[in-house]
Amino acid sequence: MTTLKQVAEHAGVSFKTVSRVLNGDPNVSPDTRAKVQDSIKALDYRPNMAARSMRTGKSQIIGFITDEVATGPFAGNIIKGAQHEAWQHEKLLFVVNTESDPKIEQKAIAMMLERRVEGILYGTWYHREATPPAMLSEIPTVLVDCFVSDQSLPSVVPDEVRGGREATTALLEKGHRRIGFLNDGNPVPASKGRLMGYQQALANFGVVYDEALVVLGSGNASSGYDCALNLLQREDRPTAIFCFNDRMAMGAYDAIRKLGLRIPKDIAVIGFDNLEIIAAQLHPTLSSMQLPHYEMGQWAVRYLIDCADETGNLQPIQHYIECPLIERQSTG
Repeated sequence: MTTLKQVAEHAGVSFKTVSRVLNGDPNVSPDTRAKVQDSIKALDYRPNMAARSMRTGKSQIIGFITDEVATGPFAGNIIKGAQHEAWQHEKLLFVVNTESDPKIEQKAIAMMLERRVEGILYGTWYHREATPPAMLSEIPTVLVDCFVSDQSLPSVVPDEVRGGREATTALLEKGHRRIGFLNDGNPVPASKGRLMGYQQALANFGVVYDEALVVLGSGNASSGYDCALNLLQREDRPTAIFCFNDRMAMGAYDAIRKLGLRIPKDIAVIGFDNLEIIAAQLHPTLSSMQLPHYEMGQWAVRYLIDCADETGNLQPIQHYIECPLIERQSTG
């Protein structure tokens, strides 16, 4: 490998001058800088990042510990967003998918600390409360799509309440006043927040909340089918349905067809998640609230890099990102 000494000899300058050019010293003259850069290119010199890390304490690497984000079907865009933002700052993203194995998680974090990563993103494949390992207190950490109960670590999550409110508002603005909600029966932030948003939207339009229009399922297509049948076989059936996610909406589509009803003429439907493999492929195509996975990954890296104080500490901000409506044919 080409050494700094060889670059200096080729450029006809001192070793220290080459080092100053590599470190971006503004006091190097433009002619000297150009001469050194030409030699670096001619000799195909590559900096020894391990040695530089030892000198500066910065490895140019950000760690990303996930449970199943890397292999799950829904949240992979978190990694894409984080990787894109890291690259903008000329840093690499080191991703470890632990498959929720505590031993792998502990070992991965220990290895990242040994390699002097500049910070760690700790992400989950769905929005939930998490219990990260205590060793993360040794390094700047941002939680992605999760949070800790005492809010002692910065986190970025979807704005579930706003998402539920805007989904329901989209139906209300089209004239619907009896709107069913097929919700997930698990007490997770998404089911709680989207229900709260649904209730807020109704109140904003002066529509009385009717608990009978909220049916609980298990978040999959089969339960969406059963829940939709439950609502639509009533005499006072709703004219629109807001579904907890796109999989439940897919089941609702089957129930609506079984009853001989049409989407959106008889029943309007809106989903959540905006899974392209579902929402854009159904007939008619499904309007859906998009989870901001890509944006969460971007924000986490940006906050990690830009907002640490001189000691590397981060303020424990709890940041919420909007879930935009992707409007298609199912809402008319």
